[in-house]
Amino acid sequence: QVQLVESGGGLVQPGGSLRLSCAASGRAFGVIALGWFRQAPGKEREFVARIVWSGGNTDYADSVKGRFPISRDNAKNTMFLQMNSLKPDDTAVYYCAAVDYSGGGYKYWGQGTQVTVSS
Repeated sequence: QVQLVESGGGLVQPGGSLRLSCAASGRAFGVIALGWFRQAPGKEREFVARIVWSGGNTDYADSVKGRFPISRDNAKNTMFLQMNSLKPDDTAVYYCAAVDYSGGGYKYWGQGTQVTVSS
């Protein structure tokens, strides 16, 4: 009922920046929070950041705190992850996910966008 589409990934040099976008559509009225996750080759999926839709409270993983501010544009139903000072260890597929009022944690997921940090 909620569709999430990520965009903005690509190849960037260490120290560079990328901005990821997550556009929500469909029945997004009940979404209470949106989050970013990532999964690198050979590693488990990990939490990156999340934002509460109403109010904008944020939370970050220690690995990205201070580097990857998360924000939202309520009018455009879009969430952003501004990735700065990128490191090779940031290389991963980044996924957008949503929590709604039905409970049960993150219920909806996007298809992912590849971020590669390399010289």
